[in-house]
Amino acid sequence: MPHRPERLAESIRDELTEMIEGELADPRIGLAAITEITLDPHLRVAHIFVAVAGDEVEQRRSLAGLLAARGFLRSELGARLQLRHVPELRFELDRSEQHTARLEQLLARARKRSNAHHSPQES
Repeated sequence: MPHRPERLAESIRDELTEMIEGELADPRIGLAAITEITLDPHLRVAHIFVAVAGDEVEQRRSLAGLLAARGFLRSELGARLQLRHVPELRFELDRSEQHTARLEQLLARARKRSNAHHSPQES
């Protein structure tokens, strides 16, 4: 089964999304969306990247809530997906949007500087 890791990651994503949106009552968890799941080659560890709306404090609070619910989520995944070996869940904040925004900001600043140095000086 060459596509098993991809299928398993997608199934985990679907189930976790459903549980996070509808079943977790932890007030620390804000508006969180799973952006990506990667599984190690032995399917023992699932790295779950989560985008959370809000500032750094709200993101950290949501991550703490998800980490606290890890045991519940893992046992539920095992039952729902009928897995004999449920991967360890490792939640991480997905900062790709922040990195992209910062990179765009730096590129815009560099273009602005470049244009200022290359524009003809008026006397």
